[in-house]
Amino acid sequence: MTGTRLRAAPDARLADAVRVVTRARGRERGRSVVVAAGLLAAVAAMFAVSLSVGDMVMPLGKVVETLFGGGDGGSRFVVLELRLPRALLAVLVGIGFGLSGAVFQSVLRNPLAAPDVIGISAGASAVAVTASLLFQVSGLALSGSALTGSVAAGAAIYLLAWRQGVAGQRLVLIGVGFGTGLSSVVWYVMARSDTTDAQEAYLWLTGTLNGRSWGQVWPLLTALAVLVPLTALAARALGPLQLGDDAAAGLGARVEPGRLALLGCATALAGVATAAAGPVGFVAFVSGPIARRLVPGRGAALPHAALTGALIVLVADFGAQHLLPSVQLPVGVVTSIIGAPYLLLLLARANRGGTGG
Repeated sequence: MTGTRLRAAPDARLADAVRVVTRARGRERGRSVVVAAGLLAAVAAMFAVSLSVGDMVMPLGKVVETLFGGGDGGSRFVVLELRLPRALLAVLVGIGFGLSGAVFQSVLRNPLAAPDVIGISAGASAVAVTASLLFQVSGLALSGSALTGSVAAGAAIYLLAWRQGVAGQRLVLIGVGFGTGLSSVVWYVMARSDTTDAQEAYLWLTGTLNGRSWGQVWPLLTALAVLVPLTALAARALGPLQLGDDAAAGLGARVEPGRLALLGCATALAGVATAAAGPVGFVAFVSGPIARRLVPGRGAALPHAALTGALIVLVADFGAQHLLPSVQLPVGVVTSIIGAPYLLLLLARANRGGTGG
């Protein structure tokens, strides 16, 4: 009888522990769903505001009527040709940058590891500006050149960082240096170009949705329809990788192929977003940290980071259109206002913690 009670006591404690863990995980999943729903609702609300507000303010009911084939010719032109493609592009660009930044930061376990910091966006900019100013490339070919530049830069940084594997800190440092060199190429090409052409290139380098149309929406939508599922598939290796290479290998994960697949997807996501709107600064940098703060304990929080990126770009573009009367700012100006203080705060914290170098 006594032996039975002794055996039952550990079993009861184990069952209690399992129930506690199950309840905690249930709360985490519940919070994750609630936060995702809240972000989705905020994106939808901001999207509706973007379609309604402008030089010609339209009631939301009229916007919905126009979207479903009603309305007069003027409202159809304003909503379907001017506002809808721009708002959709803001959402898609935000998803691309937000997801890309969250993957880079999670895989490399470094909050500075965003494509606009480690040289990926600089590669897209260097090739696109060179193709535009020196070879008069435009349209879809220019977008293709930006994508090619980002992929080539990502591959070069990865190879330069390879030392029997890739360490996050080393890749970030090499990426920052590589990006600085590519930026010098951009400014050299602009200095050798016609002033008017250089001004247009500078506007693109800031990151802008001004003048964008369906011609930029469909290629980006098609690319994301391929890349987002591929990223979700590759993200199955993200959990073990976040534990470190040795722990991941001990769990049976294929460390380097998994890391390479994730970095390839993140590079392509940043490339297609840059091709559509230019290197919109700091969206990739801040989306992941914001998402992880909203859902602590959920790892990389990739869906939340994508929705956060979409919301940031929508809000920033709305501000860029309406902050100053009669002036449409590039969206990258507004996102830089949001992101630059966060970068300074992050560097200050790293310095206080003794990791700032």
